[in-house]
Amino acid sequence: MSDPKSVDTAFVEETAEEPRMPGHETALDRKPEWQPRYPGSGRLAGKVAIVTGGDSGIGRATAVLFAREGARVAIAYLEEHDDARITREACEKEGAEVLLSAGDLGDPKHCDGLVRAVIDKWGRLDVLVNNAGEQHPDEDVGDITVEQLQRTFQTNIFSQFYMVQAARPHLKKGAAIVNCTSVTMYKGSAILLDYSATKGAITAFTRSLSENLVKDGIRVNAVAPGPIWTPLNPFGGQPPEKMDDFGENTPMGRPGEPNEVAPAFLFLACEDSSYMSGQVLHPNGGVIVNG
Repeated sequence: MSDPKSVDTAFVEETAEEPRMPGHETALDRKPEWQPRYPGSGRLAGKVAIVTGGDSGIGRATAVLFAREGARVAIAYLEEHDDARITREACEKEGAEVLLSAGDLGDPKHCDGLVRAVIDKWGRLDVLVNNAGEQHPDEDVGDITVEQLQRTFQTNIFSQFYMVQAARPHLKKGAAIVNCTSVTMYKGSAILLDYSATKGAITAFTRSLSENLVKDGIRVNAVAPGPIWTPLNPFGGQPPEKMDDFGENTPMGRPGEPNEVAPAFLFLACEDSSYMSGQVLHPNGGVIVNG
């Protein structure tokens, strides 16, 4: 008989809590602001980028901004095909070639297939943005099931390992990896225990991977957003009663928009940040953190 407190498989399917997650941006009454705010200047001209979680929210804003800056963009997403089509069309309007890839990045085979498709299509990979993630609020640590715990780590941090492992043979000098961590890694979150733990792991992974790859001219950095208005929180990432004042506890008194975060990813992906590696940027509405 298996141990009821262990998970017997290396890959855990979506849990019962997840059918609404990460959520469809098309279903939000108040749409996030993802459109780039300024003209492009060719900062990613000729580059090929993968953006995970690229169908909506921060991922969409980043993918479209990369497209505006001249990149060809592969958009990896779970299953929100309507959102992904909107992102693809927005990137194409910027003149970019686009590849869509649906599937679960917690499966290393899917990550291998995604990178292989990018190399088959464009022959190179210059930027990897590890942005995909999930979260499940729980008031009591005892309410976090084994399946949820492994699933959250699988999506948030295991997927980043899998994507880097798949991408590494194709990353040359000058390439950049940008991971998405969170303000919760620095200030904690009483109801997002497993999620915050994964974000701590992502920050440590970013710093360690930077040490591992910097000698080969590959830079690794991260972005730690605060509360950002994306589908993730209203579709189950926060308790419904907390959504009325979501983000109002920041010094700026409001949640951020995806297009206020995407420029941080662009900065770390392009040569503007050529002397930065192992660092974290903090678009978080003014929350002061160490790190």
